[in-house]
Amino acid sequence: MKRIISILAILILCSSGMRADEGMWLLPLLQKMNGKAIKDAGCALSPNQIYKINNGSLKDAIVQFGGGCTGEIVSDEGLLLTNHHCGYGNIQKLSTVEHDYLKDGYWAMRRSEELPCEGLTVTFLQYMEDLGPILEKAEKKARSEYKGSADIEEQVQKAQDAAVKDAVAKAEKKDPHCTVKVTSFYNDNVYYLIVYKIYRDIRFVGAPPSSIGKFGADSDNWMWPRHTGDFSMFRVYADKDNNPADYSPENVPLNVKNPLKVSTAGIQEGDFTMIMGYPGRTTRFQTSPELKFQLEQNDIRIAARTVRQNVLLEDMLADPKVKIQYASKYASSSNGWKKWQGMKLAFEKLDIISRAEKQEAEFRKWVSADRKGKRQAKYDGILDSLSIAIENGREANLAFTKAFESVYKIELTSFAKTLERQCARRVRAGKDTLTALNMAFEVLKGQYADYSVNTDRKVAKAMMKYYRDNAAPEDYLKDLPEDFATMDIDAFVDRMFDESDFVSAERLEAAIMEKGAKVLDDPACVTGLSILNECIKLQNGAYAHEGALEDARRTYTAGLLEWKEKTPMYPDANFTMRFTYGSVKGYSPKDAVIYRYYTTLKGVMEKENPENWEFVVPGKLKYLYETKDFGPYAMADGQMPVAFLSTNDITGGNSGSPIMNAHGELIGLAFDGNWESMSSDVMFEPELQRCINVDIRYVLFIIDKFGGAGHLVDEMDIVSKRHDSKK
Repeated sequence: MKRIISILAILILCSSGMRADEGMWLLPLLQKMNGKAIKDAGCALSPNQIYKINNGSLKDAIVQFGGGCTGEIVSDEGLLLTNHHCGYGNIQKLSTVEHDYLKDGYWAMRRSEELPCEGLTVTFLQYMEDLGPILEKAEKKARSEYKGSADIEEQVQKAQDAAVKDAVAKAEKKDPHCTVKVTSFYNDNVYYLIVYKIYRDIRFVGAPPSSIGKFGADSDNWMWPRHTGDFSMFRVYADKDNNPADYSPENVPLNVKNPLKVSTAGIQEGDFTMIMGYPGRTTRFQTSPELKFQLEQNDIRIAARTVRQNVLLEDMLADPKVKIQYASKYASSSNGWKKWQGMKLAFEKLDIISRAEKQEAEFRKWVSADRKGKRQAKYDGILDSLSIAIENGREANLAFTKAFESVYKIELTSFAKTLERQCARRVRAGKDTLTALNMAFEVLKGQYADYSVNTDRKVAKAMMKYYRDNAAPEDYLKDLPEDFATMDIDAFVDRMFDESDFVSAERLEAAIMEKGAKVLDDPACVTGLSILNECIKLQNGAYAHEGALEDARRTYTAGLLEWKEKTPMYPDANFTMRFTYGSVKGYSPKDAVIYRYYTTLKGVMEKENPENWEFVVPGKLKYLYETKDFGPYAMADGQMPVAFLSTNDITGGNSGSPIMNAHGELIGLAFDGNWESMSSDVMFEPELQRCINVDIRYVLFIIDKFGGAGHLVDEMDIVSKRHDSKK
């Protein structure tokens, strides 16, 4: 565990102001890094009211939803809001052709109708602890004890690792219901111990139909103006002592001491906004060679996903059952596919790579300007080392991406690989082969519920053709019954599917009982092993250069922190809770075009197209619009708000995050970014970058007036009076 720079040093460095809207800030550092700036921007809460370990604070109501989204608790009985697209996979798993909750929506009218979501978790942050003092103490002691020893660096490493292990053990002992993780920041220059409490009994409460929750679908994804009611509702359950527990009818709704208040008072341009959530990955410390390489990889991903998604969408539109089975898979694939296309355009328009090159040139000057030579000893040549590491791993990485995005996505061969690996693991643990196979099948069989063999057959043909057309001959699949370079792919795939026992759960279960270990001789296993071996070979080739790349990144980041001594520098996002602040604001994407900061239900009606599944409007929603039956949720001018823009700095993982006013009251849910700022994961662009949020008034309107589930609104603490939060 290497730690190049102290977090205390970073606090000293980060003493001056920064563009108020940029930054995904660590909660424990708000007071020292941003306390005055947040107040000056218009926040009515102190940093301690936002994050405090032992007393109630906003962070108590913010959760990580599943593994990749954010949610917020809005009642003292564990009621949770997140995005519709975050709940999408769980809603899809609960849906059938007879009860299609994606198509029709769902509202639990009583607690007994709340549907358990197998495998879904909700994670609460308990606290974060900087490991710097522990690491420094261990290092100092080890250097004193092993002074003059040839292996002193190894002994220091062992001492630090032992110190961290001891800290983790103490935290686990303190609360056995918690999960303790050690997470690095600033490219492994700083480490924190983070304690979470993970709840495992989560139940689906309600969501609008996809015609509202996914209105605009792929066409509107990443776009403004936006008219999507992107929300869904769940509830967290706990045991009688309010602790995490597996699903049980005996569990009760989680008692939450500090749920968010919900404001229906509305927003105005310029209002202060803040977002807390779990942003996934940003790479704002990347260099120009890394950025160029990222675009190369994205081109491969876009091309391969275009082929696969075309096959999936054709079958989804032709068959309602397939549409349910592949809804989540398609949405997940398409989200990245469209983002990468926007990123490429934004890189060119905003001159991202040239701006990175300029910073690197300035960094080199800073290093060489050091007369004492200390900087040069640490950082001279580090950019060259980083560039060399990228280039050395370039071909292997690109080759792996081609394989992973194409042939690796064939589900039939993935099933075979899963059964084989799960079986081998249990045999190594001492199980006999038949028992191991049956146990492995139990792990696998649930995946067949979302599987269409006819669709997968088409995907297999398309992906194998794509791979053969784009991979280098030396990376072709090997050890197949036929030569991959010359075989008739359509005929090969048809034979594999016709002869394989992996085409359905029923056929596979019967084959295991009849054939035993010989089921692993299945043609899907043979092809799956060929794909896996090629991917492993290519991945190992890429990994061979990863260590040098990580070392170079860590050193360069340490140099940036030292160089930018008067500029606050937040760490890249890494799925840990962050705080970002900004304001309600429109923008101008190009000459003579000005976007206002909000949309209304009128825009939904203007976009309606009954012939296009992405823009179908439910009849009841049209009726509510025509009769202006908006209840208490309309704006002062009588219109129904839908979405609004803010300048908050977010990325993937922030989906479902609460956007709050200056008093910490919920005014909406973050769910997207705008097309013009698709480069935001690598560089913040204040004039163009916007966060798209669904207005909480539209959420409440859909729950109450459209869904008839006003009892859920009654659970919430509603604030109808507007505070003077405008700066």
